[in-house]
Amino acid sequence: MSKVNIRRTVENIRANTTVYSPIVEVVVNAIEAIENAGRPDGKILVRIERSGQAEMDSDALPEIRNFEVEDNGIGFTPANRESFDTLYSDFKMAEGGKGFGRFICLKYFDNVHVDSVYAEAKTFKRRTFSMGKDSDIIINEKTTDATQNSSGTVVKLSGLKDGKAIDKKLNTIARNLVEKLLPRFLVKAPVCPQITLAEANGGESICLNDWFSNELSGLIKEVDVDNGNFTLPAKDSEEPFAVRVFKLYFPKNQKSRISLVAHRREVSGSPIHDYVPEFVDDFYDKDGNDGPIQGRNYIVKAYVFADYLDRHVSLERGGFEFKMENDLFLGISQVDIEKQSAMIAKEAMGTDIVGRQQKKKERVHTYVADEAPWHRVLLDKLDLSRMPLNPSKEEIEARLQQEKFVQEAQIKREVSKILASGNLEGLEQSVKEIVERISGTSRNDLIHYIAMRRNILDLFGKSLQWDENQKYSSEGFVHDIIFPRRGDIFKTPFHEHNLWIVDERLNFTSYLSSDIPLDGGKSERPDLIAYNRRVVFRGDNEPSNPVTIFEFKKPQRDDFVNKSSNEDPVEQIVRYVNNIMDGKFKTPEGMKILVAPNTPFYGFVVCDLTAKVERWLEREKDFKPMPDRQGWFDWKQNINLYIEVVSWEKILKDAQMRNKVFFHKLGI
Repeated sequence: MSKVNIRRTVENIRANTTVYSPIVEVVVNAIEAIENAGRPDGKILVRIERSGQAEMDSDALPEIRNFEVEDNGIGFTPANRESFDTLYSDFKMAEGGKGFGRFICLKYFDNVHVDSVYAEAKTFKRRTFSMGKDSDIIINEKTTDATQNSSGTVVKLSGLKDGKAIDKKLNTIARNLVEKLLPRFLVKAPVCPQITLAEANGGESICLNDWFSNELSGLIKEVDVDNGNFTLPAKDSEEPFAVRVFKLYFPKNQKSRISLVAHRREVSGSPIHDYVPEFVDDFYDKDGNDGPIQGRNYIVKAYVFADYLDRHVSLERGGFEFKMENDLFLGISQVDIEKQSAMIAKEAMGTDIVGRQQKKKERVHTYVADEAPWHRVLLDKLDLSRMPLNPSKEEIEARLQQEKFVQEAQIKREVSKILASGNLEGLEQSVKEIVERISGTSRNDLIHYIAMRRNILDLFGKSLQWDENQKYSSEGFVHDIIFPRRGDIFKTPFHEHNLWIVDERLNFTSYLSSDIPLDGGKSERPDLIAYNRRVVFRGDNEPSNPVTIFEFKKPQRDDFVNKSSNEDPVEQIVRYVNNIMDGKFKTPEGMKILVAPNTPFYGFVVCDLTAKVERWLEREKDFKPMPDRQGWFDWKQNINLYIEVVSWEKILKDAQMRNKVFFHKLGI
């Protein structure tokens, strides 16, 4: 008598099994029993028993508690009995038996009971027993003379364990069993016996074979495949695989799937959209034949058969011995198999997949045309095969950025290779092509930059208008668009501010400070001060460093011209210039801001030129109007300060004018 730690054996089952696994195990054993009996009239009846407790919802079906599987096969002969009582029995090795499947029953059900009749000599014997849970596989065994003259077995799985709920509807259970057993139905010989699923109380019943014939045959259709075979290199040989593709017209919440088959049983697999994104959604058959499939959604299942799968299926048949990826020991991983199988499924679906790919391509091209024209140069070489079927804008942008990086990295490698050779002879064409590609990626960045400028100007223009409450944006808001407050060139590098709105020259400065006290304390803060690079030469050809100071005033605000105001922007700029010339202010590193006697200062006040402001400039400040009267200017020779007062409208209009030709070229 065998001694096995059954409880630990069951607890150690870790493979990808489900509540359907023990039911399929028992049904397959019944099929094999019928095949061994050589019966052409084989029949299997799967009865479900429900809980007697009524559901809270009177229309809901009671929970399922037990399953009974009855067959008219060979029965539990002494040889079959000994095999059942032997862990890892090799009795059914030829059929792919592992001698372990029965233990999965105890993972999901409390009890397993067998009642079988078998032929012995010229009589029939009846054997009954239960499956043990401690150390004996067979317990409570009895053998008696049978009262019937035909063999067969009833296996009862009773007491579905807590937390192991199964579908309630008979039709749903039938569908799941059909999918698991489909490889059995695909085999032409021996003929699969009739399998019926029924309520134990004599109610509804479904013949699973009818899903492949008669009135239900339209629910599963095989797809013609030009070549469903492929080979993969294993460690010591080439392994052949065969794929058969089916349409399943009852998708519910399922996705198209690759199913790996071992010994005519579905074992495991993955969604096809893991490899071909176009399979993520159901397909629709609008031209179906008369009958149940016309105008129905369906999914695709690709069943994969191979000796390699038969040899390497796990004991529990919930997975395989080879690794999911990069199997260095056996040579072929699950991903290797599924990737090739997915390509066969893709070819089988033909125009449906091509149509979805075209829609995805159009979606990407529309995004680039409408929102990211700087990416146009990437489209010709962009591989969309791994992009989701309905990509979001963020996913499209991420994929384009990835492609940009790949192309730029390739260019760098090729340039490095040419430079390392030290000889350009014979490489003229390669150099020409690389230069053209560099120009292409540079255009890509330039177009992106110009398009962003257009967006910034639109935002800036909007900020100068009043809102639904007829209120204007604060000067802080428009200030932040141009340059963030309380920042400097170290916190806000040139590519993150928008000083080009005011003056293109301000993009490249050695020091910028925005709304920060120049002495590090609590003194006055100029809205913006720019300490330019050495670009101007005067007098004795010694370099000078222009200093530019800005003061921003809220659109439509003009109270700063009042006598009582202490916010006179012209006087503020004059004070800043005097303090800088007197050496009172320092750079962020604590260095003195150096100026020479001939250092030019530029001051700009940006505000709305109301009638009140214009009178103030003309009568009190003695400023001169510009020809378009959108600005006023003055030259304070004693401190080398040129100062302008310009309107927000002029700032916006001038910026738009400077960039207009670029926007026109881009069609934006």
